[in-house]
Amino acid sequence: MAASSTSEGLFHEVAASYETPHAKITVVGVGQVGMACAYSILLQNVASEICLVDVVEDKLKGEMMDLQHGLAFTRHCVIKADTDYAITADSRICVVTAGARQREGESRLSLVERNVEIFRGIIPKLVKYSPNTVLLIVSNPVDIMTYVSWKLSGLPQERVFGSGTNLDSARFRFIMSQRLNIAPTSCHGWIIGEHGDSSVAVWSGVNVAGVTLTDVNPDIGSDKDKEKWTEVHRQVIDSAYEVIKLKGYTSWAIGMSVATIVQSIMRNSRNVYALSVNVKGLHDIDGDVYLSLPSVLGEKGITHIVKQLLTPAEKEKLEKSVKQLSDLQKSLKL
Repeated sequence: MAASSTSEGLFHEVAASYETPHAKITVVGVGQVGMACAYSILLQNVASEICLVDVVEDKLKGEMMDLQHGLAFTRHCVIKADTDYAITADSRICVVTAGARQREGESRLSLVERNVEIFRGIIPKLVKYSPNTVLLIVSNPVDIMTYVSWKLSGLPQERVFGSGTNLDSARFRFIMSQRLNIAPTSCHGWIIGEHGDSSVAVWSGVNVAGVTLTDVNPDIGSDKDKEKWTEVHRQVIDSAYEVIKLKGYTSWAIGMSVATIVQSIMRNSRNVYALSVNVKGLHDIDGDVYLSLPSVLGEKGITHIVKQLLTPAEKEKLEKSVKQLSDLQKSLKL
């Protein structure tokens, strides 16, 4: 496009070519979750370009413009949007939030069939234009949809993972912090397994300042626990349903979780998060099942999965989570 006379008078052109942004991130789906992710990523200052993709053209344009109008208040970042996936070319990370919204009272697993068909029109296009990308799946039910994305993409498993129980673990730490009256960042605990009703609280590893809570209360997390810490895990499971009941959807917390994961990849910081990954070969699991375990993130995706020392009871609960997801996967036609 030819420069205007004002531009010609203002600039002295040195070079007309521009390099493709090296920190390009695509967000597919501009619903409440997708925009919370895009907004949080923008504020993390890790992207040089953010691309938004959706099928609803008017909303897509409106969300793009709304973010663009705030760029004077952030570090430099290009915001683009289109219904054509060609705009996503050469993305370092593709965050997928598109899909049917979870209804009030609806389990995450009941969303599967509706979302699989949607993903058939998304994943191959992302990989076509960005064959070296990392796929971060956020759409629910996230474990199944991550497995579906891995199958549809043809990418190596380390470059396809889901947001998993990273938010569940954050909720766990927050509710624990309320009980103990200390900051959530000083409470350490993990929710693993399915991002949903069969998730597993790893009580054997919950600690504050290195003090394992099982040393203080040996019955913690069991039916014998007089302090009823199992209610904390129940609150974690119910919290998403409660937020959906109150405001119609969840958005801000998952947006912040995703932005933190994206930042870790872009900066190769090798943080550990509870992410939905292929767990074949871990904890005696012999099938290609995606569920959450503590995972190390590098610039090209998952580099290691932490081998937690689970108690027999925790391992048994994890096996139930595996069976539930495995049975559903077998019914899918991919």
